[in-house]
Amino acid sequence: MIAEKQVVKLANEFLKGTDLFLIEVLVKPTNKISVFIDGLKGVTIEGCQQLSRYIEEHLDRESEDFDLTVSSPGADRPLKHPAQYTKNLGKELEIVTLAGDKLIGKVNTADEHGISISYIEKRPKKLSEEKIISLLYHDIKSAKEVITFKK
Repeated sequence: MIAEKQVVKLANEFLKGTDLFLIEVLVKPTNKISVFIDGLKGVTIEGCQQLSRYIEEHLDRESEDFDLTVSSPGADRPLKHPAQYTKNLGKELEIVTLAGDKLIGKVNTADEHGISISYIEKRPKKLSEEKIISLLYHDIKSAKEVITFKK
């Protein structure tokens, strides 16, 4: 089986010096390799193709066959990298904390340690109040973009 560490190393070598960053590498026992990359300005098909070619050139199909897919993570996948939070400044996220709290709020700030979001705290009798909370990344169990379809 191809080692995940090997694919991570290859991806990071290729991405160094670009505006793209590695989100996640998954290697299944069947050697199905999925590589997810992102960038502050998004990811192009060409960027995915170039990384795919680079990884393929550095893995030996003769000794071990594999199936490789390189793509952006997509809006349905949870955020995993601090730069993804920066990319989502001003946008709404659905966050579940390790304590089990679920928040939907707008990202105000993001740095290498954590984020601050503003959200509406619902109260009885329609007395809602906007609150701002700071969260460290290690306190976030999951975070996903909130997808809205507005006219």
